[in-house]
Amino acid sequence: MSNEPPTPGQPPEDDPFRKRPQEPSEPSQGGGTPPPPPPPGGEGPYPGGPPGGGPYDGGPYGAPPPGGGGPYGAPPPGGGPYGGGPYGGGPYGYGGEDPLGGMPPLAETGKRVLARIVDWLVIAVPLAIIGIPFGVYDRMNEDSGDFGAVWSASAGGGQWAFQLITLVAYIAYDTLMTAKANGQTLGKRMTGLRVAMLNDGTTPPTSAALMRALVLWLPALICCACLWPLLLLILILVDKPYKQGLHDKAARTVVVSATQ
Repeated sequence: MSNEPPTPGQPPEDDPFRKRPQEPSEPSQGGGTPPPPPPPGGEGPYPGGPPGGGPYDGGPYGAPPPGGGGPYGAPPPGGGPYGGGPYGGGPYGYGGEDPLGGMPPLAETGKRVLARIVDWLVIAVPLAIIGIPFGVYDRMNEDSGDFGAVWSASAGGGQWAFQLITLVAYIAYDTLMTAKANGQTLGKRMTGLRVAMLNDGTTPPTSAALMRALVLWLPALICCACLWPLLLLILILVDKPYKQGLHDKAARTVVVSATQ
């Protein structure tokens, strides 16, 4: 190692604090390599990746699929189970699309009344025969033919048993026929109607059919034989846009034509 002092104005070669920074070499002079060009299709971090760039420039797999609206593309046309959605522009709104779009035609009120009369007779005629051994008509004769006396608190054991049979017969008939026969009781099959779920048009499940039958028959059979059917009819006439009675609203059902 030399003990001679360094030449003035020239920093020693082993002094890192006094060295001058080395100028980058120009490519033309052969010193250094030019930076690589950006990958085709964008400036994402994945060289040679798909067009569209990196994970924040159109997604890690490039541009989203045509249609957008989620991982499976755009929703189907119409936006609802009947093509227009059961409630139009939202689950409980009436804006936007036609709420009846794609739905089968709603049942005519006259046909619904006729179907209900047929269903009532289908059950009432057998019950009239079954009621004979229960002494139902003896009680009616004592009260001057007042049928409401059959349901009175003073009725005997036979009348109470017949009342229970009547309730079970009407509710079970309507529930089973609606849930197991494509939404058609005998009256609805005769008039070309059916009961359908409002949200998707399918046959009501047993739970919905039972709820519908309870609201339909219980008040009429227990206390309001004339007033309750009349109230249901008025609500069907004035309800918009689905012509639902209270039994339909309770079960979220609608009555439509079975043939289009």
